[in-house]
Amino acid sequence: MLRALELAGRGPAHGPNPRVGCVLLDRRGTALGEGWHAGAGSPHAEVAALEAARRAGADVRGATAVVTLEPCNHTGRTGPCTEALLAAGVTTVVHAVDDPDPDAAGGADRLREAGVDVVGGLRRGEGEELLRVWLHAVRSGRPWVTLKLAATLDGRVAAADGTSRWITSAASRRHAHAHRALVDAIAVGTGTALADDPALTVRPEEGEPPAHQPLRVVVGRRDVPEGARLREPGGALVQARSHDVGEVLAVLAERRVRHLLVEGGPTLAAAFLRAGAVDELHAYVAPVLLGAGPTAVADLGIASIGGASRWRTVETVRLDDDVLVVARPSGPRAGTTTSSTTSSPSTEET
Repeated sequence: MLRALELAGRGPAHGPNPRVGCVLLDRRGTALGEGWHAGAGSPHAEVAALEAARRAGADVRGATAVVTLEPCNHTGRTGPCTEALLAAGVTTVVHAVDDPDPDAAGGADRLREAGVDVVGGLRRGEGEELLRVWLHAVRSGRPWVTLKLAATLDGRVAAADGTSRWITSAASRRHAHAHRALVDAIAVGTGTALADDPALTVRPEEGEPPAHQPLRVVVGRRDVPEGARLREPGGALVQARSHDVGEVLAVLAERRVRHLLVEGGPTLAAAFLRAGAVDELHAYVAPVLLGAGPTAVADLGIASIGGASRWRTVETVRLDDDVLVVARPSGPRAGTTTSSTTSSPSTEET
């Protein structure tokens, strides 16, 4: 199963489909074939593993399939994995995570009905972590939201005169661009869009830009100017003309966005936090002091320390002199959806 999880990680983190890995074993525990899902329209992990075994001349009758996600039981752009496993003569299936997608679920029951021995829940914790973005989107009906902040030690995102380039290091900016390549959409408020004229594209230091460019989402009612960089080549531009976080997320869910990266500015960050809609926080902290200037997050309506929004650190990364803190909510999420997502001070990451 650990190998299947490793294989699953080779699939794209972005897109509507889950990352899945599969290993086929004979009765002695020898690997016959392995595979992973490479993205929408490509063979599912189970089918890829069966094809690999066939290419190797292996007999998969009586084999065990070890899969990170319960085999699907529906026909989409590819056929049901359950039927492929049954046709191949696989007699045992072990999976880590039950499939919560109502359109694809039921694979375990279908296999059991056909006489296959099915065991679920092996390494469930690791499987849930690998699939956390996709699982959250399917279970909740809204995208997983990562909020990115880039600030000084005293929490400023710009100096008093509005200048902000560059607070964080080149290493932090490279890391942020690499993370953009993993998401389905990037959001900024209209204030940031108008003040900074960001491109919101994935731009490697060397080589051609990747084929995948996230949707570029502007939240607010004001128009994006015709000559804006957001209208240049890159991901499609989506104008979410609402001040309601729930409405914005619903629009993106309809477009099958599983992972939304919120990048700016302070007002939009506060709106998502007040709505309790942030699932993970990426805070790039630079050893810089300004003493004045806009803060990374606008007013959250918290009056006392007892009402502070508490988070738990899940990872820290050293980026030259900067530090990235990755955190997730440690308790109940604050607030209800706010209607204050309009103009915001400019931010340094574009």
